[in-house]
Formats: sequence, C-alpha cells, structure tokens
Amino acid sequence: MRTRPGRHGPQAGVRGRVVAAFGRHFTVECEDGSTRQCYPRGKKGTAAVGDWVMIAPEGPSEGAIDSVLPRRNLLYRSDEMRTKQFAANVDQLLIVVATEPDFSDELVGRALVGAINAGIAPLVLLNKIDRPAGLPAARARLEPVAALDVPILELSARDAGATRAALAPRLAERTSLLLGQSGMGKSTLLNALVPGASAATQEHSQALGAGKHTTTSTRLYHVPAGIATGADLIDSPGFQAFGLQHLDGPQIVNGFPEFAPYLGKCRFYNCTHVHEPGCAVLQALEAGRIHPQRHALYRRLLEERELGQRY
Repeated sequence: MRTRPGRHGPQAGVRGRVVAAFGRHFTVECEDGSTRQCYPRGKKGTAAVGDWVMIAPEGPSEGAIDSVLPRRNLLYRSDEMRTKQFAANVDQLLIVVATEPDFSDELVGRALVGAINAGIAPLVLLNKIDRPAGLPAARARLEPVAALDVPILELSARDAGATRAALAPRLAERTSLLLGQSGMGKSTLLNALVPGASAATQEHSQALGAGKHTTTSTRLYHVPAGIATGADLIDSPGFQAFGLQHLDGPQIVNGFPEFAPYLGKCRFYNCTHVHEPGCAVLQALEAGRIHPQRHALYRRLLEERELGQRY
C-alpha cells in the first residue's frame, strides 16, 4: 500500500513528490497541490518519478531539489547505451501485453525479475481480448508466468467501464507503474483510468508489426477518486528493454522464485545452477518442474552480468 515517508528531521525547504521527468528536469508536486519545475543540485544523484523530495523554491514556479527522501524501491530501464533509474516508491507493476502485435516474452520475464527484487507486486494485463484471434497463443505464451502464481487479468482497454470495474480494487491506495512495449494499448488503458490524461493513442503499424512510441516522458497521474480511491499511475515510454544490470548474482537467483524449493540442495555450495553436476535446480528443470524459457532467461542474465564485469 502507498505510504508517505515522514518528515526526516528539521529539513529546510518544501516537501513534494516528483510527478514528471524530462531528462534532468523534474516537475514536483508540493504538498499544497502546486507544482514547480525543478532541477537537482550538482551532477551526482538524481530523482525519479514517484520520489519524495525536499526542494528549495526559486521564483514563483521553479526550484532546486536539495535531497531525495528515503525510497522503498527503485526501478530501472535500459537501452543499448545505458541503464537509468526512472520510477520509485512503486507498489504494483502492471505489465501490459496484448493479443496483437506480438509481445516480448523476454521483456515480461525481465520485468518480473526486477519487480520481485524490488518487492513490487506484479500483475499482468492481457489487453485487446476484443481481438480474439491471437488470444489462445497469448495465453499459451503466458503459461510460464501463470505457473509463478502471478495474476493475469484479461481485458479490453477500449471498454473503459469494464476496465475501470476490473482494475479499481487493485489500484486503490496504491502507486502502480504501467509497463509494456509500444503497441500494447498502454495509452488507451491510461485514458480509461485517467480521463483527463489525454494520452496519445494510435494504431500500431500493421506493416512493421510493432507499435510507434506515443509517450515521451515518465509521468505520474492521479486516478480520479470516483474510479479508484487514492490511486496513482506512473506511465513511461514504450519499453523495449528492462534494466537489470544493477542486480548481483544472488539477486538474479532471487528473481526466479521457482528455484527456491531447490536452493541449498545442490552438491556444491557455490552452485551457479547452470552446468554443475548434482544441481537440484537443473534436475528440476529436466523433470519439467522449472520452465525451460525461464531457466534460459536466468542464464542470459548471468552471462550479461559476467560480460558487464569485464568492461
């Protein structure tokens, strides 16, 4: 559930929450409801949408971020060049996939690993069930996720009323992050839940089989109380990758809860669960108790971490 950090000592300035980020420029919503355009002091450290911060007001509508108050968690996103933080103090991760176009199993798997390590509850939203041709295949591809007891909610974001009814009890008093590739219908979903957001929507490119980016910055929206009480939604540009380079080996293992029954039962105490004889995890994999797709993702994450340590 959402909790607001208390005041940490006699800090000067104004307390607020980051509700939008544009590079190193941030919109901070102060406790009186006003907003200020702020920048962080210095070059080290920065804020993320969802952070509670202390700012020093400058002029009628600007300010400097003096400090970021303690976070409950922090999420990262990545591209080909770098990994960067983008959302903090998140209660729930809404992973949006669709019956069309094809979604990335890799992105879904990585998002789950990130959520589990950050202590964030995942919820998969299978959108566009009004286009049923791809529904059986989408369900089949989500079977490894369903096996982890991650809830999967099927909906059509175009039916705003039904979408609100289904999601309202899951959003109330929480900060939820919408995550998904472009073309999955995230913006339509956001518009259903926050009518005032006026999020841009557009049909995905049939020729390319992929969506076009419609969001340019990370932003936090307040869901109207009549739809879900005390609910906030963070929306971010369409994801093509999910940053996990900050995780160490034990954290990567922790991101695969299906390994848990077998940990500590391997022949070697320092087993990597990749190639060692007498590995209980590999035995479970061979017996069909661990999905091959999930174990393959685990191996890729270890390889990426090892490669990153070399450079």
